[in-house]
Formats: sequence, structure tokens, C-alpha cells
Amino acid sequence: MEAIKDIQLTGAEGRPFLLDVFYREDGQAKPIVLFAHGFKGFKDWGHWHLIAREFAANGFVFIKFNFSHNGTALANPQEFGDLEAFGQNNYSKELADLDAVMQWLHSGSNEIPASEASLASIFLIGHSRGGAISAIKAARDERIRALVTWAAVSSLAYAWQAPGHMEEWERRGVYHVLNGRTGQRMPVYYQMYRDYSAKREALDVEQAIRNLNKPLLIVHGDEDPSVPAEAARQLHAWNPGSKLLIIPGADHVFGGSHPYEGDALPEHARALVAHSIQFLKGL
Repeated sequence: MEAIKDIQLTGAEGRPFLLDVFYREDGQAKPIVLFAHGFKGFKDWGHWHLIAREFAANGFVFIKFNFSHNGTALANPQEFGDLEAFGQNNYSKELADLDAVMQWLHSGSNEIPASEASLASIFLIGHSRGGAISAIKAARDERIRALVTWAAVSSLAYAWQAPGHMEEWERRGVYHVLNGRTGQRMPVYYQMYRDYSAKREALDVEQAIRNLNKPLLIVHGDEDPSVPAEAARQLHAWNPGSKLLIIPGADHVFGGSHPYEGDALPEHARALVAHSIQFLKGL
């Protein structure tokens, strides 16, 4: 198994970010999976590395990366050491980062041996908010052959629904979310809403899913405390040709945690990976 860790790319507003590649070297051109993490996520979170290795063992090139403004820094990509960058993140920047990954893949000078990867078969997987970002990207980029969402939100305005929240956010210019693992109060500046509001049509998850003319697998747990499974059913209703899998008992991260000390995937993550691989191999 080959793993190329911490390749440095340049993303939104010139900010660098890191990317990992996992594959089994066999001289065969393999389909490529791009994995986009979610809110308060990063490429090295929890059991993502075990999931990457499982995809690689099953004949895929698996690429996971940090969004450039996810709050981590190059020197310490597993901690939120740059909360200012986190606060300045927005959906346009995350889409720009995905564009940067695609450009790197097609540059002819990426670190993956040309004999090992097929640019004709690029699949996109997104977790949580990354699932919504991935849906928008997949709908507009013909180079992406299929989309898989894991515990995805069904709207990018999902966090702003509480009464009075928008008025208070605009007045203060910031609201904070608590990182339960680290205890950090993580800022979200009002610029995120300004960006969303200015590009509301382009950032409409419903329209992206309705317009998606490529295979779509939607996976969710029925005990997800962060994003209710109703979000998955909504995505499926917008695209009846999609495949919907609800995993009984699964939470938002399919049994994972950070740090993840085990060397085997938890039960619900095994099911997630097995169904995702089966879906992509069937295309």
C-alpha cells in the first residue's frame, strides 16, 4: 500500500493546504476518489485514514485533503491552530479548494504515478457539510462521474435557523461554535452569510441535486445527532434516481472518534465503506 502524505497545494486566497493519496501500486489505472471533510473536520480526523486504506485495498486511488480555511495549519494539521482562518471560511472558498484539487489532478505534474490513476473515472465523496459542497461541485463539473454523500446536510443554510440568530450575527459580526473535543470557541464571521447570500442560487443544494445527471449514493445513519436522517431522505426525494442507504444505529461519523486508536473500522463505518465501494464498482 502506498501513502503519500501532506502534499502541499494552494487553495482559496492563496492559502496553502495539505492532501494525502492512498493507493495500491500495481501498474493498473485505477478510479480516483476525492474525499471532502465537513464542518470542524480535517483530513486526519479519526478513522478517515483507515477508510482511505480500505478504498485503496479495493482498487481505488483515495485522496483526502484539508479545506484551506478549515482552521488547521501546515505545521500541525490535526489541531485548530488558526481560528481566524476558520472564521474567514466560506462556501465559495471550499469550492475553490475543490477546484484546486481537480486542477492538480489534471496538471500532469501531480505526485501520483500516471500508470496508477485514471482521470476518466473521478468520484467525489463528501461528509456532512462536505457532502453539500460536493453535490454542488459534482453538478457543475463534468469530469466527476459520480457522487456519494455521507451524513450530508441538505442545505448550506442549515446552521442559521434559530429565531433571532441572523439579526444577532449581523449585529455582532460573528457567532461562535463550541468544539466539544477541544473546548475551543470557534468563530464564524458574518462574511460567510454575505458570500452565501450573494451566490444563493449557485449554492442551492436542492437545485444541484435535482440537476445532477450522474450516479448518486446517499448514506446516512438513523441515529445521527448532528444531521437528522431526514436530510438524506430529502436529498433522495430531489433525485429519485439516486440510491438511499440508511444504516440502523449509525451516528454522524459512523462509529468513529478522534483520536481513533483502533486498527480496524467500527461496524457502521465498515458498512458505510462496503456499500460505497460496491456502488462505485458497479458503475
